[in-house]
Amino acid sequence: MRILNSIPSPTISYFDVGPLRIHFYAVFILVGIAAAILIGNKRLAARGGENWVVLDIALWTVPFGLIGARLFHVFTHVTDYFGPGKNAMEIFAIWNGGLAIYGGLIAGAFGAYVGCRQAGIKFFSFADAIAPGVLLAQAIGRWGNYFNQELFGKPTDLPWGLEIERPNPAIPTGLPDSAVFHPTFAYEFLWSLVGVAVLLILDKRFDLRWGRLFALYLSYYSIGRFWIEGIRIDPSEIFLGLRTNQWSALLTLAIGVGLYVYSRRSHTGVETSVYNKLKAVAETAE
Repeated sequence: MRILNSIPSPTISYFDVGPLRIHFYAVFILVGIAAAILIGNKRLAARGGENWVVLDIALWTVPFGLIGARLFHVFTHVTDYFGPGKNAMEIFAIWNGGLAIYGGLIAGAFGAYVGCRQAGIKFFSFADAIAPGVLLAQAIGRWGNYFNQELFGKPTDLPWGLEIERPNPAIPTGLPDSAVFHPTFAYEFLWSLVGVAVLLILDKRFDLRWGRLFALYLSYYSIGRFWIEGIRIDPSEIFLGLRTNQWSALLTLAIGVGLYVYSRRSHTGVETSVYNKLKAVAETAE
C-alpha cells in the first residue's frame, strides 16, 4: 500500500489553550530563537563576553529579523497578497507561514549590528558566536513548515515521500491524488543539523574568529538551500531559470566566500577581546 511507504502530514497545525490559539509554526520559531540565544550566550561568554549580553543584542536582532523575513517573503510573493480576490491583511498572518530566511538574515544582521554597538561588542565576534545557534534555529523552524503542509518538493517515488492534503494551491493540476512529494523541510532540517556539527568542529579545530565562522555558515547553508530550493514546487518568481531564493542563495554564497577571503587577508592576528575599543576604553576609565 502506498500509504505504508510515505510520510503522513500532521492533521492539525495549531492547538487551543483556553481562548488562545497557538500555532505550531510559531512554537518552532520561538524554540529555535531560544536555542540560538542559549548557544550564542554560552559561546560568547566563553570568549570573554559578559554573561547574557547576547540577550541584549537579541532584543534588536529578533524583531528586525522577523520583520525582514516577512517583508522579503511578501515582496517575492506579491501576487499572493495583492490583486483580485486577495486580502492584503494576510500580510500580517505570519502563523500561516511565510518567513523568508534570507530576509531575516539581512534585517537581523542590521539589528544585530545596532545591538552590538549598544553593547560594545564587535559585530563579527557576536556573529561568529551565534552562527551555529542560528543554523540550529533554522533547522528547528523547518518543522513549522511540516505542520503547515507547505514548501514541499516535486512528486517522488521514494519511500519517504510526503503526503499532502488536497486541495493545496502548490500542487500542480493533473497530478493523481496518490502523488506524494519530496519532504524538503526534512532535507533542510538534516542539512542544517549536520551544518551545526560541522561549524562547531571547525571552530574547535581552527578557532575561527573575525567573521570567518559566520562566513562559513553563510556559505554552507546557501549551498544546501540552492539545491533544495531547486526541487520545491511552491509558487515563486523565476529569473533566468532559477527561483528567487536560488538567486538569494548564490548571492549569499558569494558574500560568505568574499567575507572569508577578506577576513583572512585583513586579520592575521589573534582576537584578544570580543569588545570594541570604545568599550575597552570606557571600562579602563572606570
